[in-house]
Amino acid sequence: MMQDWNTQREALLGRVGEFAKLSPDTVRGIGMMDAAGKNGTLGPKIHELIALAVAVTTRCDGCIAVHTKNAVARGATREEIAEALGVAVALNAGAALTYTARVLDAHDALTNK
Repeated sequence: MMQDWNTQREALLGRVGEFAKLSPDTVRGIGMMDAAGKNGTLGPKIHELIALAVAVTTRCDGCIAVHTKNAVARGATREEIAEALGVAVALNAGAALTYTARVLDAHDALTNK
């Protein structure tokens, strides 16, 4: 059964918002870790493709939902996403291969494929 990635992402962001009210310093600290993207050398699309590869290797459904949306919004194609996922598979073998299906499901939910 395919997951409803859009609903999952929105529910996750809502719960993270609730957590942010309870622990604002923690969430602010996570936001500060995005400093790697401030250099601008690789560009936002490449950062999202890297984030997707990492999301697959760490088996993070929330990360997959958020970073797939971000990658698509930054112009990543299905083929570019697949190439990034190929790197994850090469580094994480079978576990990553299983999670690539989740990213493709999330992409298709966003683009109505």
